[in-house]
Amino acid sequence: MNAQYRFDLSVVIVNYNVVNFLEQCLNSVVAASQNLQIEVFVVDNNSVDGSAALVRDKFPTVKLISNTENVGFSIANNQAIHQSNGRYVLLLNPDTVVEQDTFDKCIAYMDVHPTAGGMGVRMIDGKGRFLPESKRGLPTPAVSFYKIFGLSRLFPKNKKFGTYHLGFLDEHQIHEVDVLSGAFMLMRSETLKKVGLLDEAFFMYGEDIDLSYRIQLGGYQNIYFPETKIIHYKGESTKKGSLNYVFVFYNAMVIFAKKHFSARYASIFSFAIHLAIYLRASVSIIKRMMTRLSWPLIDSFISYSLLYWLAQQWQQYQIQFPDWAYQWLSPAYVTTWVFWTWIFGLYDRGTRAHQIWKSTFFGTIAILVAYALFPKEWQFSRLFILLGSIGFLLSFYLTRSLKELLTKGRINLGKLPKKRFGILAVETEYERISDLLNLTYPEIDAIHQIDVRALRHNPSNQLEEIIRVHQLNELIFSAKDIGASQIIQYMADTANLDLEYKIAQPNTSYLIGSTTIDQAGSYYNIHFDALQLAANKRIKRLFDIGLALTLLCFTPLIFWYFRKPKQYLKNLIQILLGRCSFVGVQPQNETARKGKRVILHPYLNQQQPIELQAFIYTKSYTPTYDLTSVWLQLRQLDNEPH
Repeated sequence: MNAQYRFDLSVVIVNYNVVNFLEQCLNSVVAASQNLQIEVFVVDNNSVDGSAALVRDKFPTVKLISNTENVGFSIANNQAIHQSNGRYVLLLNPDTVVEQDTFDKCIAYMDVHPTAGGMGVRMIDGKGRFLPESKRGLPTPAVSFYKIFGLSRLFPKNKKFGTYHLGFLDEHQIHEVDVLSGAFMLMRSETLKKVGLLDEAFFMYGEDIDLSYRIQLGGYQNIYFPETKIIHYKGESTKKGSLNYVFVFYNAMVIFAKKHFSARYASIFSFAIHLAIYLRASVSIIKRMMTRLSWPLIDSFISYSLLYWLAQQWQQYQIQFPDWAYQWLSPAYVTTWVFWTWIFGLYDRGTRAHQIWKSTFFGTIAILVAYALFPKEWQFSRLFILLGSIGFLLSFYLTRSLKELLTKGRINLGKLPKKRFGILAVETEYERISDLLNLTYPEIDAIHQIDVRALRHNPSNQLEEIIRVHQLNELIFSAKDIGASQIIQYMADTANLDLEYKIAQPNTSYLIGSTTIDQAGSYYNIHFDALQLAANKRIKRLFDIGLALTLLCFTPLIFWYFRKPKQYLKNLIQILLGRCSFVGVQPQNETARKGKRVILHPYLNQQQPIELQAFIYTKSYTPTYDLTSVWLQLRQLDNEPH
């Protein structure tokens, strides 16, 4: 930081693999910079999604710092702050959207309140709901105890128990608070010179608490300023139930205690925190295990019970049914069906349970293939296997239908819901967004244009009436036609209607929204990569192993077929070791070439351009695409992996 400031504000954004959110954030920052002299830094912590290339190509005035490793939040911010020349420094998360006048209002307030050293603003999530972390109290041992054991959640507005999020303070009024959120943290450069930069002992979490506390110790105030709003989508790092969060966040609290509390006080706090870590971690592990294993165990129990019942019926009709069959073979059959159900991702969250017939079919085929290889005395009944598969299929449908009926009041078995969309845009952008929507969301009931020019005198009331009349489920805002301030206001005003919201940035191929970065359906993207889904990763890996083993078995017969037989054998071994794959699309961005190497490009249709085939392959992957590509390019299996 220099003594002679050249800018009113230095904006620092630390980014890690959220390229589309980063672009949206930078667009809002540019729009908010019209009346001020502003410099913008993006510090990229070795992203592999093309974030750095995006900044270089689309935002040439932004100062890019590209790290070769993930150095953490504190170090990355400090890298930019050391180079900054602004009177004020703003730490801003890439998963945010600021209003056009956010910077103007914040700096105007800070300019006339010299005792204000730091400032935070009112934050809402992607569904327009207020985020309580917009204002926080200092995590003293008592406050931390109330948070850890859920008392702050039970009594959010109580002055004693609700101190962590200061729930007793009016969210619409300006207040002095203890802690600012690192998602939006505006500070005087002079204050940072006096109290120091972010403590690099904190990798992630806790650094904003530590800096906020030091601002207070330096004789300044931290101000919660709700006269402007931002959207904060949040991401994986904010999933409070994850083990990563438990350990990293609470260990950050220990670092904070040792730094700022007396030795005796800190040791008591440290003991309490470590106890809480193990308690929360244990609860988190048990909860996660129960969540992951509950449905496989339910399916296994019901299916085995059904097979046992079938065996009893066999014996009742004096049909020979050996005892060892349901003692050994029945569990093996059930395990096979459950295994294939897992392979197809039907135990994953948000899965499409209506596709259970696919996994059951493959599981049954696998059992029948094994059955054919069984000794004669084990081959007692194919009908038993077929009836068991039908029972597994029906029980899966019935249990999931019952669950959805009890929890949602309807049954759709994980299918994407049919939606009625409202697009707030003028004609040109409406047509572009409609086309984009048709390419990215398959279950569209209706698309209704809401001309932003028609929302004049009472825009929020008019919008509510349009939503009610047309029974809309989701609103999509054109950022080209509507400013961020108005978008955020629309979201806040209609948050009680339980809508989904998306924002369409100009000249992009995606629509961003939802509550968190990582939530399914958080954004619609033409370039969606279906291979990033856990189920497809498993299916593709299973396909690679199965095909590689099959080809190895036939190698003596087809060895002569290849021009480079040694390379062919080497490729099969590399595939079995998980170092490469038969078919895939390598990213164009050099920094993203960190995944598995591939032998073949997707080749699905001789009549289609290569680029179109790659697009279809990544957007709607099925193992059939791999099989087709290998069959049509069999002679090229001796290619060097790339």
